Amino acid sequence: MSVGEVFRQYGQKYRMRTSIPLQQLKVMSAIEKCRTMDMGGHILECQQCGKKLIQYNSCRNRHCPQCQGDTCEKWISKRKQEMLPVSYYHIIFTIPSEMNPVILQNQKRMYNMLFKASAQTLLELASDRKYLGAKIGFMSILHTWGQNLMDHPHIHCLVPGCGISERNDYWLDITPRKYFIPMHVIAQLFRGKFMSMFNQEYEKGELILVGGLEYLKDKNQYRKLKNILYDKGWVVNIRPPFSNGTVVLEYLSRYLNRVAI
Repeated sequence: MSVGEVFRQYGQKYRMRTSIPLQQLKVMSAIEKCRTMDMGGHILECQQCGKKLIQYNSCRNRHCPQCQGDTCEKWISKRKQEMLPVSYYHIIFTIPSEMNPVILQNQKRMYNMLFKASAQTLLELASDRKYLGAKIGFMSILHTWGQNLMDHPHIHCLVPGCGISERNDYWLDITPRKYFIPMHVIAQLFRGKFMSMFNQEYEKGELILVGGLEYLKDKNQYRKLKNILYDKGWVVNIRPPFSNGTVVLEYLSRYLNRVAI
């Protein structure tokens, strides 16, 4: 039984007794209509025998497990074409759970900060001669929840174990070292960059702080939260080099297409 069939049979009863956000209602509606008469369709006809086949259109919603299989495969295929014939590191940047309520009220702004802080951290440390002294490239993908479907914003970075020298005159292979940059060094710089951006947004009054977060408009309360965040050890996980990044790509693709609602 497909998710669409479940929604078509039981969706209406579920919606009548449960309060569901508009965004989720739209997803449910799209999946219910996917590949049905409601979506319209087209007729395929064999030019030799004249046999006709009716095919209904897909909803193309990124949450739909029925029509996102091809999209997933195409995404993986394109990313494989971009990959280099080298080993890859898998680096995961995570922020403390105390930030989750703020993120939920400021998703676009906070997710942009998460991308920027992690990217700037990797670029800055990689260019430092103390560590690599190289210009690197990488792919970043945002996950906003964990395997238990609870809020858990984090960034996955797929980093090739190589880079270009500062003068662009030679290639540096770093995978023989079996490590990228010490985790605690990455975590400390990441925390500093993210918190600097966070403080700037707060001081400019750009953050939405309503309901249960109203108390943070008091600067003393905000300072307490800021001290908690600075005192915590931020988690950055570095996985050992993979012979290629294909395995990680296939894992990450599950969170980009046919994702949980």
